[in-house]
Amino acid sequence: MKGSLIIVTFFILGAVCGITEIMPAKWFEGGISFYALCALMFSVGVGIGNDPQTMRNFRSLNPRLALLPLFTILGTLAGSAVAGLVLSGRTLPECMAVGSGFAYYSLSSIFITEYKGAELGTIALLSNISREIITLLCAPLLVRWFGSLAPIASGGATTMDTTLPVIIRFSGREYTVLSIFHGFIVDFSVPFLVTFFCSL
Repeated sequence: MKGSLIIVTFFILGAVCGITEIMPAKWFEGGISFYALCALMFSVGVGIGNDPQTMRNFRSLNPRLALLPLFTILGTLAGSAVAGLVLSGRTLPECMAVGSGFAYYSLSSIFITEYKGAELGTIALLSNISREIITLLCAPLLVRWFGSLAPIASGGATTMDTTLPVIIRFSGREYTVLSIFHGFIVDFSVPFLVTFFCSL
């Protein structure tokens, strides 16, 4: 939760700097967001590579539960498609690109801003931060109403880091490995799916 609020604060500060022209737009011409994206992807790779326990955890996973990331991806894309059909002013691929962020707001918003512009990138940022915050705040209700797997599906790409503590607390410690595996697979799908839908 704290990390999400920090990200939103920096976003607001950036918007204020842009509106007041404290930091002129020409400073950010020449692909600076691309280099920021590369640095972010490098950091994700280092984080996964530095945790040898992750691969050992994957081997102990129940094969049936291993399908959960696939269903999370398909369910999110189906919901995004419905939103694309209902909302006016946004195309179906744009809505599906936003949904393909799976709560990975930093990466997806940079990609979408690069491909589709700052407006849709901002929508992606706020939408995906909202998904993470809803998971953090509503995990006990999700477990009560929909079962122990619901917070994992809701958390999307964040289930191996920021939402993992609430998942362990309300779903149970036995779902730790599944949560990490789920977050890893969904996280890995984000750059491919976002760029695919942005290119349509």
